[in-house]
Amino acid sequence: MQFQQLQYFVAVAETRHFTRAAELVHVAQPSLSQQIKALERELGADLFLRARGNITLTDAGEALLPLARRILADADTARHEVQELVQLRRGRVRLGATPSLCTGLLPDVLRAFHDRYPGIRLLIEEGGSHDLVRELARGALDLALVVLPLPTPSPALTTVELLREDLVVVSSPEAPAPGGPGRRTVRVADLEGERLVMFRHGYDLRELTVAACRAEGFEPDFAVEGGEMDAVLGFV
Repeated sequence: MQFQQLQYFVAVAETRHFTRAAELVHVAQPSLSQQIKALERELGADLFLRARGNITLTDAGEALLPLARRILADADTARHEVQELVQLRRGRVRLGATPSLCTGLLPDVLRAFHDRYPGIRLLIEEGGSHDLVRELARGALDLALVVLPLPTPSPALTTVELLREDLVVVSSPEAPAPGGPGRRTVRVADLEGERLVMFRHGYDLRELTVAACRAEGFEPDFAVEGGEMDAVLGFV
């Protein structure tokens, strides 16, 4: 049974005329008649009574008509649903991002995206790159903004570099500046002995900081650990 045959069958059932049905579905009348006969052979029953130019449905035709209409309607619905998604008129995007991007880059970008695609629902998950890559791998996220290189490279994931950020040290105005007053730059070695506020395990900024400190020969002293950018900055 072919989808096209059901279209032809419904057209004949609704017009009760083979020629008008052929015009309705934009096909030659002989081709339509052949497809109806092929459908009848496959079903093993006549669908129409043809007598003196009058076309009526048989019992088999009456039984098939609501089913055929439902199949055609479901196909139209499926086509519409897919087109809505393909053309970004409707759908859902699960996006993961690191804390710095959630507070810096994302607000303006997401606002512009929503203005352009108001039917797309955005679900944002904030986390460290390790956690976000793991969520991507198990299918819980559609895409993620993470720090490169990936903590655990995977052939199933594709990466594209979008931007580069400078790492800075933030200190309280009341606290002595790391490295001494008047310094415009801070070396990693200047952080030795300083009590630091840092993201929890799973965040790349933490891993980068630890690796940089160890390269200078010391272990960083984390006094407070958190998972949200605003909270971490507030602890300084």
